[in-house]
Amino acid sequence: MVVPGPDHIEERERVYPPPEELKADAHVPDFSSYLALYKKSIEEPEEFWGNVADEFYWDSRPTAGHPILQYNFDVTKGNVFVKFMEGAKTNLCYNVLDRNVLERNFGDRVAYHWEGNSADHQQDITYSQLLKHVCRCANVLRLMGVKKGDRVAIYLPMVPELVCSMLACARIGAVHSVVFAGFSADSLCERILDAQCSVLVTADGVYRGDKLINLKQIANEALERCREKGSSTVQKCVVVRHYALRTNTGEASNKLQTPWDAAVDVWWDEALDGVCDECEPEWLEAEDPLFILYTSGSTGKPKGVVHTVAGYMLYTALTFKYVFDYHFDDVYWCTADIGWITGHSYITYGPLANGATSVLFEGIPVYPHVGRFWEVIEKYRVSKFYTAPTAIRLLMKYGREPLLKYDLSSLRVLGTVGEPINPEAWHWYHEVVGQGRCPIVDTFWQTETGGHVLTPLPAATALKPGSATLPFFGVQPSIMSELGEELEGEAEGYLHRSSSQSETHCWPHTISTTLLFTYLSMCLVAKSTIEHTLVFRSPWPGIMRTVYGNQERFETTYFKKFPGFYVTGDGCRRDKDGYYWITGRIDDMLNVSGHLLSTAEVESALTEHDSVAEAAVVSRPHAVKGECLYCFITLKDSTEFTHTLKDELKKQVREKIGPIATPDFIQNAPGLPKTRSGKIMRRVLRQIARNEKDLGDLSTLADPKVVEVLFSQRCEAAA
Repeated sequence: MVVPGPDHIEERERVYPPPEELKADAHVPDFSSYLALYKKSIEEPEEFWGNVADEFYWDSRPTAGHPILQYNFDVTKGNVFVKFMEGAKTNLCYNVLDRNVLERNFGDRVAYHWEGNSADHQQDITYSQLLKHVCRCANVLRLMGVKKGDRVAIYLPMVPELVCSMLACARIGAVHSVVFAGFSADSLCERILDAQCSVLVTADGVYRGDKLINLKQIANEALERCREKGSSTVQKCVVVRHYALRTNTGEASNKLQTPWDAAVDVWWDEALDGVCDECEPEWLEAEDPLFILYTSGSTGKPKGVVHTVAGYMLYTALTFKYVFDYHFDDVYWCTADIGWITGHSYITYGPLANGATSVLFEGIPVYPHVGRFWEVIEKYRVSKFYTAPTAIRLLMKYGREPLLKYDLSSLRVLGTVGEPINPEAWHWYHEVVGQGRCPIVDTFWQTETGGHVLTPLPAATALKPGSATLPFFGVQPSIMSELGEELEGEAEGYLHRSSSQSETHCWPHTISTTLLFTYLSMCLVAKSTIEHTLVFRSPWPGIMRTVYGNQERFETTYFKKFPGFYVTGDGCRRDKDGYYWITGRIDDMLNVSGHLLSTAEVESALTEHDSVAEAAVVSRPHAVKGECLYCFITLKDSTEFTHTLKDELKKQVREKIGPIATPDFIQNAPGLPKTRSGKIMRRVLRQIARNEKDLGDLSTLADPKVVEVLFSQRCEAAA
């Protein structure tokens, strides 16, 4: 086995070895330890996952004689399914709260440091306090008639009640459907109707920066639309009084008018008043649904991704422990919103399963000042920090000066999530935020995967800026060509997960050491590179089980294109060291004169220029080429957008990628259209590039005025 290192890296690349100071106490202290664990997870899954399961409480164990994991990924052989620990019974809420309080004596340990939108709003919540509050909330839901299997919609900002609501559902076996509190009334309505939710939990309002949002008004509009469609199932709407909107007496302030329907609406605090703080958990089957989380679909209708109890619990717990190398004295902070899968897995369930202390952050990176992230890190002595590349690029615009005011010496591990990180942002994050001493775990995963599937481990994996590196335990990636050919060696293509040839599969038991090492090192022999799709050949415990109410869509979306494989829809490159590089969504690929180009690759080339803070690339129809590149660039402070700069950028892209990638249009973009979670809305950029004024629903945009500015500065001629 060849360990990636300087002898195996092209001269233009630099490898960053794991810091020696992390190795002594690391869960996975070196690359050989990673290989041994990976080998065991593939060859001996019964023992590997059985050992992980032994750390948790089970009301009953799996049925004797059943393999720990059974599945079929081949649509030509029958229905696609995944079953993990069939016959076992447990409760996730019990495992993340009661087990920590009663068995591990963590009752007085802080579970969350809640940091509000304003730095004046903060609260420490211990595991004992969280358990009692969750039990009261669970009892209220039961009093409202919610039972096992019922769906509960949660439309809350990043307040402690959001975590409590999720765990209360998990405790009684209800299925929660968290809807990001930046979504519109139409989006909330659509999700309530699809899941047929019986209860909605929301808040009166929330501040985002200095902007006050009337959440209850939006929730009311959503429920009214449900009624107009004649299929409203919501019986009760529970309303949290947001901390920032309370008066000194605890009553709701008059900062906004809260619309009220006494037949449906009830205040959270009044509903919980006097309710018992003990609640017997519902013991659930391993494959009972835990939650539904909606994600974008190519048809425009969101898909309700379903995750189940046991597999999701074990996988998020293990990935959190190993990927962040979590230890008892760590303070962990993930800046995501719980309305997305990152918040489900790595703010709520993964950290709590490990008894971690986390920061729960309601604010935004630049309010009330551009140093807010660094201020919070210093305040709570954060040691493990997990954020998105888009946030990093935003903060890069302000340079080093805001960081110099704060002590970031507590940081030990940095992480990124949500999209591939461009090398310039990676280097800034590593050198400026991490002061050159913190490894960066660049994680690749999806709502559908439940947890990390490609990721470095802090003390074990040598890093290459921009690469998600190697598979996590139990994960078997591969790369598929458009023609359905599984590619070996140095390759670029579809990323997928595949199954073997038998009709119904159990987790492989007999992969030899030689074959495993051949798999991990086979990338060292090939000479050429082509681009295709990332796929996976078998499941891991945390993978999604179905699309809610639509098994056909589940199979068509993820398994029909390449039978026997889970298809991620992401382009991927594997280099000669076996490292995986995500090149962007397949639908973010551009076909220029018959050549596929990755938007992420072009964006990376543009942002390597010293003047560029952020870039987004979309396609525009071209009479000769079919498609051409239309580039939006955000410049660093005090930089002027000139013809000379445009020429420099075109030259840089040509040099980095090739003449075929030369941009036809380069537009100055003072800001990019982003959701409140920081995701760039490329659909809007494509429409601006094509001068299509009918933009549809823009309610999720953080700043709709950006669109007007971009239209006014739109390019009319080639750059």
